[in-house]
Amino acid sequence: MLALVGESGSGKSTLGRLVLRLLEPTEGRISFDGRDLGTLSKTELRKFRRRMQLIFQDPFASLNPYMRVGSVLEEALTIHGLARSREDRQQQVGALLAMVGLSPDMADRFPHEFSGGQRQRIVIARALAVRPEFIVADEAISALDVSNQAQIMNVLLDLKRANNLTMLFITHNLAVVQNIADTVAVLYLGRLMEIGPAATIFSEPGHPYTAALLQSIPIPVVSKTRTRAVLQGDIPSPMDPPSGCVFRTRCPHSIDRCATTVPELTTIAVGRKVACIRHEELAGLLNDSMRSRRSGSPTVACASDFHPAAREVQTC
Repeated sequence: MLALVGESGSGKSTLGRLVLRLLEPTEGRISFDGRDLGTLSKTELRKFRRRMQLIFQDPFASLNPYMRVGSVLEEALTIHGLARSREDRQQQVGALLAMVGLSPDMADRFPHEFSGGQRQRIVIARALAVRPEFIVADEAISALDVSNQAQIMNVLLDLKRANNLTMLFITHNLAVVQNIADTVAVLYLGRLMEIGPAATIFSEPGHPYTAALLQSIPIPVVSKTRTRAVLQGDIPSPMDPPSGCVFRTRCPHSIDRCATTVPELTTIAVGRKVACIRHEELAGLLNDSMRSRRSGSPTVACASDFHPAAREVQTC
């Protein structure tokens, strides 16, 4: 699982839609299983779409309010010819609902008759209906309350393991990412700031932006005092990005050279890349700030707690 993190407006959802070619790229190349998606015809792209699916951020807006849930799921099976008969479609719909923890009897209900967490389960079932190999989960839990977030994360983790799925998990909830992702990519204003193994990113951030994001995770210890880097201002407009490093206008470690030099994504270790011209001299400072944050308290947010031994997310 690759987690794509960053503030609102950093381009996470846009990137997820570009990967699925729901948006057309202006430049660059999107490769899936060795094929350049940009060269595929509409017919070829439809075949590939069965292998790539999207879990939308807003489950209510992504479901047709005039269609029963069973019809919503049957539609995906019909389009891709995955059912031999109506009876077969109904059986598969019941199996899909059961897979995400819903009763097959709920197939006759309309979307408004479900809670937010149940609607998100239906959206997940629809994505799984065509048996994909790759799923983009775009803020799949951000619109849910804490208890539903934990439930949906457990569903996604179970389905990922059971179906051997590759997943791009887009989120701003770093407390969840820390415990479920294999790799983390940090995005700011459409540019990758850092990418690497989750455990390394959280223990030794290589970019000032990554460190600031990690220090923003709440610590559930009232008596704990800490110093953290608070980013000032908002993300600049992507129509008029800053020169040089796009993060320099908010970076507490910015120097004059940052305004004239565009940092390349440089390999600093096996599987680890950072886009910062000062990453070598700032490494010690950033790591010290993270050690200060970790001392005396657990690095979990109050929103959710994760127990690796049980392999499930639980609410605080």
